[in-house]
Amino acid sequence: MIRREIRQITEKGPLKEGLVLSSCKAAGILTYRLIGYSRWVLPTIADVLALDTVRRGNPRVVAGADRLDTRVRWVHVGEVTDIAHLLRGGELVLTTGIALPDDQESLAAYVAELAAVGASGLIVELGRKFIRELPRSVINAAEEHGLPLVTLARETPFVQITESVHARIIDIQLEELRASEQLHEVFTELSVEGASPAEVLSQVARLSGSPVLLENLAHQVLACETAGRDTGTLLASWETRSRAVAPEGRTAYDSSSGWLVTMVGARGQDWGRLILLCEGTPGPRDVVLAERAATTLALGRLLERHQESLERQAHGTIITGILTHAYADPEEAAARARAVGVPLTGRKLISAVLRLCDPQDASLEGQEQLVRLGELAEAAAAACRDARLPALIGALDQNRVGVLLPLPPRTLAEPSLTALADRLRMTFATPFVLAAGSVVESIRDVRRSFLEAEQVADVAVRQPDGRPFYRLPDLRLRGLLHLLRDDARLQTFAERELGPLLAHDAQRGGDLTRILRIYLAAGRNKAVAAQKAHLSRPAFYDRLRRLERVLDIDLDDVESCLSLHVALLALESFRRDNPRT
Repeated sequence: MIRREIRQITEKGPLKEGLVLSSCKAAGILTYRLIGYSRWVLPTIADVLALDTVRRGNPRVVAGADRLDTRVRWVHVGEVTDIAHLLRGGELVLTTGIALPDDQESLAAYVAELAAVGASGLIVELGRKFIRELPRSVINAAEEHGLPLVTLARETPFVQITESVHARIIDIQLEELRASEQLHEVFTELSVEGASPAEVLSQVARLSGSPVLLENLAHQVLACETAGRDTGTLLASWETRSRAVAPEGRTAYDSSSGWLVTMVGARGQDWGRLILLCEGTPGPRDVVLAERAATTLALGRLLERHQESLERQAHGTIITGILTHAYADPEEAAARARAVGVPLTGRKLISAVLRLCDPQDASLEGQEQLVRLGELAEAAAAACRDARLPALIGALDQNRVGVLLPLPPRTLAEPSLTALADRLRMTFATPFVLAAGSVVESIRDVRRSFLEAEQVADVAVRQPDGRPFYRLPDLRLRGLLHLLRDDARLQTFAERELGPLLAHDAQRGGDLTRILRIYLAAGRNKAVAAQKAHLSRPAFYDRLRRLERVLDIDLDDVESCLSLHVALLALESFRRDNPRT
């Protein structure tokens, strides 16, 4: 049926690039995208000349013999002189020449016009207009304009040539369509099952036979499938290598590295890149594979849901609504909370975040991580009930459980947090940290309290010291940047500020980034910084001048130095979270 569908369209003329075919299936409407006529799969002039239908005409190349690798997008039969304006480029023109002019200048102009519109070549059957050979003006014009020119010494049915070439083109496109349908089915199933990034990449590697990686905008590897390659070799100096590959377009191939790169994101917000390491030039199937995998990853990030109870889901929805300002009026949030038995009005509100910290199982991820997080949320809810603390408790993401405690006006926050932590540790064996934000009086300020709690939790989980809970006394800028480390906007900022410098060091093996870090850490005191860098002052000053040239800034400008310092701290938070790079 698919083949018939293609033929019905192609009978009307050449397929256009970007053609979309839709096929109704039981599960819904499936869309197949035909990659336009890719230059690496279309037949060449040489392929056409090798066809039996053409060989029977005793073909002879009289011009453009060095351009027989030119691709043929379509075959067009035409006996009129002014045919060029009817062509779109890539056509192989067949003619007997019966209607061509006699004068040499007009013949040369005819060939020039074909070349100008991008025709693939010209085949002329001898015996009607031109008896034994073509006029020299035609041959010279073809050579001058680089247009392959072929003569047929015997009468040849042109319809047989067009049918043979068009059948080959259709078969190529049919294979692409079948491959696209197969990939659609595979990745639709992955999307429905809620596959993890690791599972998606595993399928990409299986279908392509090549390594595939998912990275964020700071060029840190989020997931990797090696396809049998050595992991250490594959990831060696990854950030440096990745920075050097920046092809244009959402999906593009970089021939120098052999990387097929496609952006990953949804709703206009890109958050990563999918990279397929190709053995050679990728074909249309590889492009479709990479793009379909990127779509599945983006969709999975949008639709990811935790395996939790209906109560936890309801609580989590309310908390998320408050944090994202989904409710037009805070009273709507209060009403929803009251409906699940948690009064928020007339109370002091304190936000808390729970995070797992289990050094014995540092590889915990995927579904196991979600299950453990769900168990932590349920245990926290039980502990709050035991302590007679009504609270909203739900997962914030795949790493954090959020707790919103509404306390009576005269109740102190510290004893309540201690009671919650103690009861929770009695029933939940896996180590965790409980971090709390500031006490606020209004639902409008809950988001700020949660941001503080998340910041504290993300830092405290690295070096927990056994305290019942953690607050935000002095984490300051480092804690804030750590909290925002996965935000694409922060990664973009760091890349914009430090990208040229990091690329310079990567390409030349330099240490200007280290010099900048020392200089800023020394409070911009050049003498102290030179001493810490173990360089003489003249040598250190020379490094600073090179820094200014590379970054095109003035290091005496306070605001510029502040931006660079923030970008360096952000870069440190990226790299601490990705030790492999």
